Amino acid sequence: MGLIGLGTVGSGVAKMLLGSSGRLLKRSGVEASLTWACDINKARTRGLGLRRGSFTTDYLQVLNDPEVDVVVELIGGTTSARKVVLKAISCGKHVVTANKALLAAHGDEIFGAAREQGVGVGFEGSVAGGIPVIRALREGFAGNKIKSIFGIVNGTCNYVLTKMTQAGWSYKRALAEAQREGFAEKDPKLDVSGEDSAHKLAILARLAFCRKFGLDAVHVEGIESLESEDIGFAGEFEYVVKLVAIGKSRKDGVELRVHPTLLPADHPLASVNGPFNAIMIEGDRVGRAMFYGQGAGQMPTATAIVSDIVDVALGRVQVSVSELQHFSPSLPDGKALGLDEVETEYFLRFTAVDHPGVLARIAGILGRKQISIASVIQKGRGKAGPVPIVMLTHRASEGNLRRALREMDRLAVLREKTVLLRVEKGA
Repeated sequence: MGLIGLGTVGSGVAKMLLGSSGRLLKRSGVEASLTWACDINKARTRGLGLRRGSFTTDYLQVLNDPEVDVVVELIGGTTSARKVVLKAISCGKHVVTANKALLAAHGDEIFGAAREQGVGVGFEGSVAGGIPVIRALREGFAGNKIKSIFGIVNGTCNYVLTKMTQAGWSYKRALAEAQREGFAEKDPKLDVSGEDSAHKLAILARLAFCRKFGLDAVHVEGIESLESEDIGFAGEFEYVVKLVAIGKSRKDGVELRVHPTLLPADHPLASVNGPFNAIMIEGDRVGRAMFYGQGAGQMPTATAIVSDIVDVALGRVQVSVSELQHFSPSLPDGKALGLDEVETEYFLRFTAVDHPGVLARIAGILGRKQISIASVIQKGRGKAGPVPIVMLTHRASEGNLRRALREMDRLAVLREKTVLLRVEKGA
């Protein structure tokens, strides 16, 4: 086996293979030998205990070795990683990867090449780290029509939101703490923008709904603009704010969206805190099932990768690529619904001058657009300056709501752009 990429996860895989070979053989009957480890930075080999002569900085040395039958790609990104993976496949090597961005962007190409070469591609580590959700969707729920997926699939965002909720911290302070604790990258944009969650949702949606969905099918909003006061107001309504990846199958198409979401305080996902992940899947036969655990990090993700290595050795991954249709050219394109077609409940915060009749004007515009108000919090009466008006709506069309907000934006009594957050009670 050849391991390309000795970063955090790659080092974890090396440690597991070098330190747990006896356990692996006993539990699975598979003996995995690390023939090559490859990285551009030799310093990353320190403390791994690699066999002398088994390290290289040239990935072609790994791919051209006839003794290597499995290549583990852990370099990340979509440029060099794509080149390495396709070259490995063309050399007749099985591939194991945790690269969700690569699969979301180039999955059809990679799986098509693998099918032609008769090799397997294992990707359990690409979504939710050590949580075996890929295998569950691909095999465990094969007899079900999947109705919905609700997932907290980014530990960085969940850690930040947990601190904002429980400690009342600002976004900036919570993110800085996440970086100090190692739960956020130095450049956290991929995580906090929601892009990482969108990559994962695109993969899950293909497996769940048996349709092709590109990244452009996923509506994405991150947590960068969330205010602690909105999290506080949500709490007053007995809701918790989480960044949720949502996939819903409807008769007219599939909703695919990632955004901050208000969940009832007693919702199972509402109690998932810190860097942990959780995914709820609803099938027509099995009902609702929830997967919870460490969705990222060195050893949880390494655990998923080693499980794929075992499956390659046992021939399972090859069968999945050749027989299952999730990445087949014959898989039909999915219809992703636009945001205007979404129907849910909404959290709205207006910043208004404290004059009589303001709430009535807001309610009037909402009413004309077929949106009814469920609850209202109005604070600051008697204080100078604008005051917040916070409300929850009943279920409504997002298209209607956005038309109402465009009309409200022209009101002189509203001083800031209205904050909109979606509410989900189901799943």
